[in-house]
Amino acid sequence: MRLLLVKLHNLWQTTPSCRGLLGHWLLIPSDAPPMNPLEMQIGYKFRNPLLLAEALTHPSISSERKSFPFDNQRLEFLGDSVLQLVVTEHLYALFPNSSEGELTKLRARVVSRDNLKDHAATLSLGRYLMIGHGEDVSGGRTRASTLADAFESLVGAVYLDGGLEQVRRFILQQIQSSFEKLLQDSEKSNPKGELQEILQAISQATPEYILLNQSGPEHRKHFQCSVTWERRELGRGTGSSKKMAEVAAANAALTDRAWGRLRLR
Repeated sequence: MRLLLVKLHNLWQTTPSCRGLLGHWLLIPSDAPPMNPLEMQIGYKFRNPLLLAEALTHPSISSERKSFPFDNQRLEFLGDSVLQLVVTEHLYALFPNSSEGELTKLRARVVSRDNLKDHAATLSLGRYLMIGHGEDVSGGRTRASTLADAFESLVGAVYLDGGLEQVRRFILQQIQSSFEKLLQDSEKSNPKGELQEILQAISQATPEYILLNQSGPEHRKHFQCSVTWERRELGRGTGSSKKMAEVAAANAALTDRAWGRLRLR
């Protein structure tokens, strides 16, 4: 107990932003599940664990414990904006030839409540929630809106605790499957195949894809590829994988349609 008090005192002294929360430490339910497994699963250790506790506190608990100091609604508000920023930035790089309207639709798919609910379920966020008894018995831990809100709250907590780079890493790791699904849907139109079909109707030469650049940290790789035909460049594209960059390059070539001009030179 003495060691716990020393740790709380040190946290109080060194982290002014959490002093209000420290004053209510003992109000956190004693039966709250340990958070270490969740931190290991998401690959992030909170410097201020009370932010994680706040992110996982459902508003329903306040109606049963009037003096409870916080719930996750403010973090949900913040996390929603942070999530929108990171997803928008990634889609902008992933689909360089998509219009503003197309990017808006893609983003809506990635940050939809159903999609966020699925990511929250993958992390088993429901089992970590501190939730009111009435909400719990009515199925609140598995309710789509509750899980989606918890995911956004967790995003907000990681952002406040670790900053933009840490939360970007967390978001892109957790929702990578959503971006892969968008890429698969994009590839159903098969821009690389369409480009090859057009070019081989003109010449037997096939388009070649060249990796021009690879940069960025391991969790946020950035690739740039070009597509060439008859030793002439037709387009360039970028993406978070070589495959995505090649698809973007093919789309750029189909948009520019430069092969006709090149044949006339």
